[in-house]
Amino acid sequence: MRRLPTRRALTLAALSALLTGFLPAAPGGVHASATTAATATGTASWAGPLSTRGRYIVDAAGNRFKLKSANWGGAQGSWTGSGDRADAANHHAGENSHQTPLGLDRTPLSTLLADFHRLGLNSVRLPFSNEMIHTTAPVPDSAVAANPRLRGKTPLEVYDAVVAALTGDGFAVILNNHTITARWCCGLDGNERWNTSQTTARWVDDWAFMAARYRDDKRVVAADLYNEVRRDILDDPNWGGGDRHDWFAAAQQAADRILTRANPDLLIVVEGINWTGIPADGLPHDRPTLTPARTLSHTLTRSGKLVYSAHFYGFTGPRHSGATGIGETHDPRYQDLSRAELYQVLREQAFFVTDDGTHHTAPLWVSEFGTGAGETGAKARAWFTHFTDHLAAQDTDFAYWPLVGWSGDGKGDDFALLRYDTTGRRSGILDDGDWRTKDWRKLVDAPARGGPITAGARWNMLTLDHADAVRSLRTLAQGDWDPGARKGVCPDGQRLIGLAHTGGRGLCTDTGTGDLRAAGDTHTVVRDERYVTGGDWATGYTKLECPAGQFLIGYSLRGAAVSAALCVPARERLALTGHTVWFDRGDNRPDGDPGGEFAHGRSKGQCASGEYAAGIAYTRRIGSLASPDALLCRPL
Repeated sequence: MRRLPTRRALTLAALSALLTGFLPAAPGGVHASATTAATATGTASWAGPLSTRGRYIVDAAGNRFKLKSANWGGAQGSWTGSGDRADAANHHAGENSHQTPLGLDRTPLSTLLADFHRLGLNSVRLPFSNEMIHTTAPVPDSAVAANPRLRGKTPLEVYDAVVAALTGDGFAVILNNHTITARWCCGLDGNERWNTSQTTARWVDDWAFMAARYRDDKRVVAADLYNEVRRDILDDPNWGGGDRHDWFAAAQQAADRILTRANPDLLIVVEGINWTGIPADGLPHDRPTLTPARTLSHTLTRSGKLVYSAHFYGFTGPRHSGATGIGETHDPRYQDLSRAELYQVLREQAFFVTDDGTHHTAPLWVSEFGTGAGETGAKARAWFTHFTDHLAAQDTDFAYWPLVGWSGDGKGDDFALLRYDTTGRRSGILDDGDWRTKDWRKLVDAPARGGPITAGARWNMLTLDHADAVRSLRTLAQGDWDPGARKGVCPDGQRLIGLAHTGGRGLCTDTGTGDLRAAGDTHTVVRDERYVTGGDWATGYTKLECPAGQFLIGYSLRGAAVSAALCVPARERLALTGHTVWFDRGDNRPDGDPGGEFAHGRSKGQCASGEYAAGIAYTRRIGSLASPDALLCRPL
């Protein structure tokens, strides 16, 4: 959420205006030959690719890389180049659609990059639209007037040049799919979801194209999948609903495509849901942000690549859209909360994902926040101080919105950190008189954990709610091990340690052992009791037990009924005696709840952290449909 061109919050009339005459144009063809980004030659001391260890992002050497970022907008949007942005209420694809990062018309690229360094940034979130990818007409000369070498280039070619310049100067670049059509965000504008005005398949294809395009540039570090998923006129997005509005599933689909085929080095950034419901008192509405991840988190095919993100502005709130005139009078904005209240809400909505030892543990990147240089309101100013204090105290990765804007002729964006007039003269946070400077310097210069980050235990959940959850690349390479069933398989390097009685949820980990699996791709699909040799550990129940020396990494279901177990050999000798963990009538998990709540509202069982799961037991009873009832757990 950021302010629209007038920098006023949306009114109901404005929301309606955004819909008037909106007919997204059919994009043209993608360029057949991609421009390879230049190899980074800057003096920065870090090297990509980036990955994650627990709540931290690390570089190729395993050292902490804290994202100190800002958003360089423009390529996703539309503007006239005369000092103001195009009227979003009247704009549709093709009109005044320069689709270039802001400032290239006023300032040489080298000057912009030097100013970015002066701000203390090490990374840039670089928005684009799907329309930008497919636009074949060159940008107007006026859009790149201060950078004549970019004349005659398409918007995507200009984007290429900006990416190469940023990475060559030592910055990390986060690709951000901000909108579908080239317009300023964010209202009822045909860009509410990744598939509002295009198909999910087209969206995934575009992401595969962009990820592959920059594969050779290791300082292009992340794919930020979609910006501020929110309600359209009639429907809400959801997290795990299994329909075409399921943001959880769509993000997983795009991440799998990117990491398995297009660019396995990229971090995958998944933003929470920005808004559901109609923002009016008496009607259901909410800002879910990342709260659904507490009980349903993403598990990627490549561990150590997931980053969660959220956006916060003082003029929005925990249940406030930021709109005016619609009637959210009883819902406080973030800037209305006390410091303590704000911090509690921030934890509940997003910061909990950084807790250690859970299936949702991941770095949190607050990829948008900001306020105006001309802000005079005491509450708004206090909010910015409180918020940046919290980011600093929590050692949180961040990205300010926006990085570059205009000034002059009474127009411009006073939220911008840097503003340039028609002569290229700069104003903003680097210059005298900007009240935000103190808070900005405090944030950028705050003490932060650095150096090597030790890899801790990993925990991930599997969900078979609506589809397969095969997260093992080694298993995927071997083909379909139980055709017609829904299958869950732990990521490579992890073992299955927990199961739910119903609902198909599972829990994976590498705690206590690291990668327990032997070399090679041997696996055993267990469908009957032929490997039960150590005694009857679940009398009267059907037992799927791994062969001696093997352990569970996966399971399959047909409907709600157990179909098969997937076992693989261990790299070291395994104990052959153990105990039964029953969970057909309640929770049976170790003290301290390691791994977190992986099957909310369901009975479930879990082996201890120092154990491995060697078998699944079930029986067919009325109402249970042969659901899992017990695990065979053995010491490591």
